[in-house]
Amino acid sequence: MALSHDPSWPRAGAWPAFDGARADAAIVGVPVWRTSLSPTGAHATPVAIREALPRYSATLMGPPVVDLNEALRIVDAGDVPDPDGDEGTERTVTRVAELAAASRRVIALGGDNSLTYSVARGAAATGLITFDAHFDLRDGVSNGTPVRRLVEDAPAGERLDPRRIVQIGIADYANSAAYAQRAADWGIRVITLDELRARGIADVTAEALEIAGAGADPRIHLDIDVDVCDRSVAPGCPASVPGGLAAWELRALTRAVGADARVTSADLAEVDATVDAEDGRTVRLAALCVLELLAGLVGAG
Repeated sequence: MALSHDPSWPRAGAWPAFDGARADAAIVGVPVWRTSLSPTGAHATPVAIREALPRYSATLMGPPVVDLNEALRIVDAGDVPDPDGDEGTERTVTRVAELAAASRRVIALGGDNSLTYSVARGAAATGLITFDAHFDLRDGVSNGTPVRRLVEDAPAGERLDPRRIVQIGIADYANSAAYAQRAADWGIRVITLDELRARGIADVTAEALEIAGAGADPRIHLDIDVDVCDRSVAPGCPASVPGGLAAWELRALTRAVGADARVTSADLAEVDATVDAEDGRTVRLAALCVLELLAGLVGAG
């Protein structure tokens, strides 16, 4: 259905193509899906998010009122072609590195969660924060392995220190004791869904940023796995669990972490646009998270 046009109500999205010039934020699609542990059409999601963005304005109510389209230079770098497999991973690393060199923040639209491995590498991340119901510490190569791969499989000089990893939203009945022990053995800071709710967003995000942002010249990558949300708001995530985060909680977390200038890259993962609810609620939530990342960038100065 065509959207209405009102020159006094500009819409989000439809940002100009990346031309190599300096930008505040660069959007790039990374439609990985071939190694997913469950059947998925996640490769259709970057296009779906771009189509959902114009449903929203780019205006923050503040105060003061801020138009993101005016406050920031936002560019769209298109999609990385065929980003799965070893060659696709290296294409993604190279493209993200190019965008990271020319922008304050790279925002990658997935795709399943395997994109976190290539995007964090391309952005030269030194720390990692995940919003995820799952550890993603499995062995092998899949959407269940990116955190382990960043610690063990990345080339020398690119591997993450697990003591600079914070995982927020880890859920009961969505993981195993073996992977919980691996996280503990490696020194990963795990903040369960229950702890998050007991402490509150501000307290948890402050700790996460302190850990992931430690050291000289910190560069934090934020992995937003939308299946951390309750299944009622994220039916398009195959692994979402009843009782997960509310939509407002994910948005508030995203803006809070995104308001730190040390966050130089982020990804949105695990949304399968082909199985979303008829009203597109999961894709629309992912699109709003893009806007929250941009809003945080305004706050980061």
